[in-house]
Amino acid sequence: MTTTGLTRRDALALVLATLPAAAWAQPDWPGKPVRLVVPFPPGGTTDTVTRLVGTEIAKPLGQPVVVENKPGAGTVIGVDMVAKSTDGHSFVTVANSFCANVTLIKKLPYDAVRDLRPVALMGMSEHVLATHPGSGLKSMDDLRKLVKSRPDAVSYASFGNGTSAHLSGEMLAQALGVKLLHVPYKGQAPALADLLGGQVTLMFGNWPEFRGHVQSGKLVALGMATAKRSRFAPDIPTLAEQGVAIESNSWNGILAPASTSDAVVQRLNALVNQALASASVAEAFQKGGIASLARTPEQFGQFIRSEIDKYAAVIRQAGISLDT
Repeated sequence: MTTTGLTRRDALALVLATLPAAAWAQPDWPGKPVRLVVPFPPGGTTDTVTRLVGTEIAKPLGQPVVVENKPGAGTVIGVDMVAKSTDGHSFVTVANSFCANVTLIKKLPYDAVRDLRPVALMGMSEHVLATHPGSGLKSMDDLRKLVKSRPDAVSYASFGNGTSAHLSGEMLAQALGVKLLHVPYKGQAPALADLLGGQVTLMFGNWPEFRGHVQSGKLVALGMATAKRSRFAPDIPTLAEQGVAIESNSWNGILAPASTSDAVVQRLNALVNQALASASVAEAFQKGGIASLARTPEQFGQFIRSEIDKYAAVIRQAGISLDT
């Protein structure tokens, strides 16, 4: 599966093609407000996407969709809450860290494959490697010179232990042949605040949140962590163009407790895909630099398994281990 977005027509076709009649044959669901748990603080891309989609799916559901932020322990707290939920109306929005934690954390309180089931992918944000103007860095060549002369002077922030920003920072350190100081935060928003304030040197961050700061000069983009130049930031060279072949992004999708019925999963998947194809969400994604990832539950499941394998290779090479 690729990470390219679908057109609105394609997404609507996907909704119609994958929606069995049984998916709508549960008049008793939802019988109360639907809860979407976000295991990150408010303000990040995953939180924003969840609220956009949640607002849209609430209309045909006929019940409120309540977004509840439950950050902590590298997203484990929020994910575990939903994995153990039995109310039939609780779901969790996960990101890259969900797949990384399978290898990073030896004793997860849930089984990522057995205790949760995929519902729908939503969006993907490309990462930019950025620094604050006070660092004096303008390019990857500048960064190479700095780490060669003063490796202890370079730190990087992340959304938290085990997040895509953390693992990308480790990949960068390996590429540069040095050890960089990792400074984890409870979400992108507080990490970005300290990057802007100069408390940390670098950060792989979601382009939607970094774009305004880069364009205003409050941050300096060293490169996009994409295979080719981004359509959202075509003037910024990729890291690969500068000799560091790192690809990094943040995706998000919805999981349900394993006990959730096929009918509910299919219905919610169809409504999420319908929301992604709506004019309001499509426009917000375009303005925000977010690619739509409308997929079936089965495709999302395949994607999760591939992401688990990908991060396992990175984590084992870096020798990273976390303890919740």
